[in-house]
Amino acid sequence: MRFLSALMVLSLSSLSGLAQESAKTLRLGLIGLDTSHVIAFTSRFNEPDNPNHVPGATVIAAFKGGSPDIPSSIDRVPGYTKTLTEKYGVKIYNDITKMCEEVDAILLTSLDGRPHLEQVKPVIAAGKPVFIDKPVAGSLKDAVEIFRLAREAEVPCFSSSSLRWYTGVVEVATADIGELRSAISYGPATLEPHHPSLFWYGIHPTESLFTVMGPGCQSVVATESKDAIVVTGKWANGSIGTLQGIRSGKTSYKVTSFGTKAIAEQKSGGDYTPMLREVVKFFRTGKPPVPPGVTLEIYAFMEAADESIRQGGKPVSIPEYLKKNGWEK
Repeated sequence: MRFLSALMVLSLSSLSGLAQESAKTLRLGLIGLDTSHVIAFTSRFNEPDNPNHVPGATVIAAFKGGSPDIPSSIDRVPGYTKTLTEKYGVKIYNDITKMCEEVDAILLTSLDGRPHLEQVKPVIAAGKPVFIDKPVAGSLKDAVEIFRLAREAEVPCFSSSSLRWYTGVVEVATADIGELRSAISYGPATLEPHHPSLFWYGIHPTESLFTVMGPGCQSVVATESKDAIVVTGKWANGSIGTLQGIRSGKTSYKVTSFGTKAIAEQKSGGDYTPMLREVVKFFRTGKPPVPPGVTLEIYAFMEAADESIRQGGKPVSIPEYLKKNGWEK
């Protein structure tokens, strides 16, 4: 009887410890203070009175970063640094490795995808789970290397556009339309000369397309003008996904799916809050809500679109393109 009582006390003590660990507020570090996302994310984590408050984590540290050859990056760093330090008490570090010693997890928010590989290496070496804001890298090859390093080190890592969790996108993805035959997604796809043409903003409508279609894209054909890019992907099950990237003119986001029973159209948008809830959950569990293979297929779709255009509109195999860039499932 005494043994059972002692066992019960031990079990309750263990459960209490697990509950305390689960309730622990995670200390987060930012890498890259050159995007409005750092303020949007920090306000949701650090302000309990914010109507979009995301509990369970607080931003306490940051590494400035910034890319001198992209004005929209380097010119923003001073202002965002001032807000983070003065309004939120965030401590600035000049060394990512040292910052990692003081935090539980990392938000890699650098606007420019090119430095992401080098910036994530000390994070992986420190064994800290990391969410990488869009674009995951400056090339598919670098994206593959990031996930390869994270997998080898068994460090949780994921990346996604916030549109994956927009209410309107989720409603289209889960609508009862029968068998999905095709989908169309459109949105802004402004160019940034240091990145593949869809990486900068085209990631958002592309993420919406893949949220609805799911993985399994086999080939891509693309065409473009100075004002638009159109990418058509063929999936393994025969369904067709089309991306309309708007380079100039009026822009908006929308995804529509076509099924054997019905057509579902996106009717509402969303914000960063649902994604950040997923990020906190990911930091606690180590389980990415979007598998690396899915993210890499999305980036292969976007980069292969440019390759198709270079080849005069020829189809580009997505599995072969991934393999060429070093991804082995």
